Amino acid sequence: MVQKYQSPVRVYKFPFELIMAAYQRRFPTSPLIPIFVHSDIIFESKSEDGATHVIERRCTLDVDAPRLLKRIAGVEYLYFVQKNTLDWRQRTLHIEAYNESFSSRVVVSEHCSYTVHPENEDWTCFEQSASMDMKSFFGFESTAEKIAMRQYAASIKKGKEIIEYYLRELEAEGVTFIPRWSTPSTSAIVSSAKAIPTSTSREEHRRAPKGPAEVLSRSPEGEVTWNKLDADYIRHCLGELSPLQESCLIRLRQWLQETHKGKLPKDQHVLRFLRSRDFILEKAREALCQTLTWRKQHQVDFLLDTWQCPQLLHDYYTGGWHHHDKEGRPLYILRLGQMDTKGLVRALGEESLLRHVLSINEEGLSRCEENTNIFGRPISCWTCLVDLEGLNMRHLWRPGIKALLRIIEVVEANYPETLGRLLIVRAPRVFPVLWTLISPFIDENTRKKFLIYAGNDYQGSGGLVDYISRDFIPDFLGGDCQCDVPEGGLVPKSLYHTAEELENEEVKLWTETIYKTASVFKGAPHELLIEITEVSSVITWDFDVCKGDIIFNIYHSKRAPQPLKRETLGSHGLAGPSGNNMQVIDRSWMLGQDYSMVESALTCREGESIQGSHVTRWPGFYILQWRFDNTPACSVSSRPRVDDVLASLQVSSHKCKVMYYTEVLHSADFRGSMTSLASSHSGFSQLSAATTSSGQSHCSSVTSR
Repeated sequence: MVQKYQSPVRVYKFPFELIMAAYQRRFPTSPLIPIFVHSDIIFESKSEDGATHVIERRCTLDVDAPRLLKRIAGVEYLYFVQKNTLDWRQRTLHIEAYNESFSSRVVVSEHCSYTVHPENEDWTCFEQSASMDMKSFFGFESTAEKIAMRQYAASIKKGKEIIEYYLRELEAEGVTFIPRWSTPSTSAIVSSAKAIPTSTSREEHRRAPKGPAEVLSRSPEGEVTWNKLDADYIRHCLGELSPLQESCLIRLRQWLQETHKGKLPKDQHVLRFLRSRDFILEKAREALCQTLTWRKQHQVDFLLDTWQCPQLLHDYYTGGWHHHDKEGRPLYILRLGQMDTKGLVRALGEESLLRHVLSINEEGLSRCEENTNIFGRPISCWTCLVDLEGLNMRHLWRPGIKALLRIIEVVEANYPETLGRLLIVRAPRVFPVLWTLISPFIDENTRKKFLIYAGNDYQGSGGLVDYISRDFIPDFLGGDCQCDVPEGGLVPKSLYHTAEELENEEVKLWTETIYKTASVFKGAPHELLIEITEVSSVITWDFDVCKGDIIFNIYHSKRAPQPLKRETLGSHGLAGPSGNNMQVIDRSWMLGQDYSMVESALTCREGESIQGSHVTRWPGFYILQWRFDNTPACSVSSRPRVDDVLASLQVSSHKCKVMYYTEVLHSADFRGSMTSLASSHSGFSQLSAATTSSGQSHCSSVTSR
């Protein structure tokens, strides 16, 4: 398996020339790097004007590995080749390194660069990336891989400290400024014209002109606008991460940039999914894509603005936000024992309760951001205090338990790592029964955050006072703080609805979405008919490719097609797609005669989001078509791959899924917004750090990814 690493941008608040002077002191060896035994120059060249300097070194490393493993490998040291290309004119240093030892068994490559900060020429940026392909190693592949990753992570963590050590050494020697390189003919003039600053220059560079380093990669609203993360921002806004965890965050963020152009979820949200999947990149990526699609389809981003909490919940739902805990996390209090769960389900239905819980989670995300700014440290989760006094067999009503499990399932999938701690107090004897029912549906990492107190155990040392300030312990638990959470009570039976009424209400709640889903099969595209009566009307679209690869086309026909029909998949012996697959174009129609293509075909890959528009030239019927793309993603060889052959035998590989929204606008009204593409926002997610504009065209669509 190939292991990859990508670092954040590490910013040194010193000029490039001073950083280079510090960097060069690492050679031929450095006592600060114990594994770096020695280095020998094997090649060196300079350009005539001295602007470019290339050095290749053979480096000797003493890796901290078990003696037995070294004896089996038959080596004491490992050898790497490092090539440094220093360009004084462009003020860049590029470093390439690869392993010489065991190169047929292990392939290690690394690339590092020192460059000038794009927004401050007196600062220097450092980035590095690396990969390791462990093919074989005497039967100890797993052990050797772990040792290599541990050593590499340790060297990454120490890299910045080493540069700063040599900077202090230079300062002690009185070197606080090094003039920039200039051509030999003008160097004397330039050097005489520049006054060398005093030793205060180093402090001035450290203080920086305006704001900390992390601000340089953020907009005034606090959103990331530079497409790279710097290490200071990660530490201050996201918390302490190991080098490999930083790498996972950056690589997942880069993947999102490539597939969801301009529509990145906030870094805190990406990090939650990584933590919930133990920083396994593939699992986190899959879960994150699913939740972003879910949010878009059900318009969860607008829930806080659109959800009107029924008065019944105001009166009988015994939960609410209440100050914060000792760590600054928002505190949510739920008096579950006082809640009539049966009455709420019978009066409102399962979906209304779910919507309400989702609005609570959305508000929790917002409160975490507020508390991060208030307390000046990363806060990405909240604490929940659950009071079970009054819990009885009534709470074990089967439909109520079903509703609770559904809520847990949705919250676990879409709000991972948002619960920092769950404090359960006054747990009665019936609680173990409830816990047995629900605990299998709760993630193991989440269960570890549960603290359960029976009776009055929550009082005194080891209880609530260890986690919540005495000033904020609610009055009904013996504290002095007044709590505005409703006391609940039994919901009057006169407010109960029939099962049919609840079902109709639930259907209404979850069909209130502007997005539709469609299945696309091999040989059965999904087509959408749009009739245009006014020339220059604008057809707009916004769709996500949820599964598989598709090709998107737009056609025009003067003829009205036959009544809409659904196709069958006779070639596969199946009954045909479900009702969300529709064909409009008659099989007898001829392209170029009965209908024509008005836009170039667009190939869209799984995970991509597409927005665009088309200004119509003629009245008539326009057909938007999503069809299956059976072109191999990579066709370097004319011979089919085994994976492709196996995939072609599976019916499931012939199915794609898209989620789409379209709208027809008068040309004068078109500004490229989301419900009408009017504010140039795609509306993918409120968790977005940026959005993609859908450009305007006079005679063709502009599609963005």
